[in-house]
Amino acid sequence: MTLDSVLDVLAAVCFLAGAFLSLAAGVGVLRFPELLARMHAGTKPQVLGLMLMLLGLELRLRTVAVFVVIVLVVLFQMLTSPVAAHMVGRAGYRTGKVRTDDLVLDDLTSDLDAAGIFEHRSELTALAAQDPERSDEQG
Repeated sequence: MTLDSVLDVLAAVCFLAGAFLSLAAGVGVLRFPELLARMHAGTKPQVLGLMLMLLGLELRLRTVAVFVVIVLVVLFQMLTSPVAAHMVGRAGYRTGKVRTDDLVLDDLTSDLDAAGIFEHRSELTALAAQDPERSDEQG
């Protein structure tokens, strides 16, 4: 068994593991009931799955140009995915889509109350209870 054969097998394993993690992320986004759980399922396994697939690509192609592009893509994903997840969670929290009774520690409520952010939250919650489709359009 040559080194090329071993690297090809490792590349295939990385491809399969990355595809499985990406599939698991998609299933989690569709199946989890709450915003924070869906957000976690959509970011964590998806980024790791992408990195495994890119590692498999580099193991298969083994060129410097591909390596440079893969490093840039991984850095971009690692910089943007947490920020996007944070913004989704923040927007969900501010619009009342996050159940605060499930949170272990909630430091944000006092800060948002002091800033007057929650003045209209009870109105949004009442609208969400009456017409869920309308609350999704607003928040």
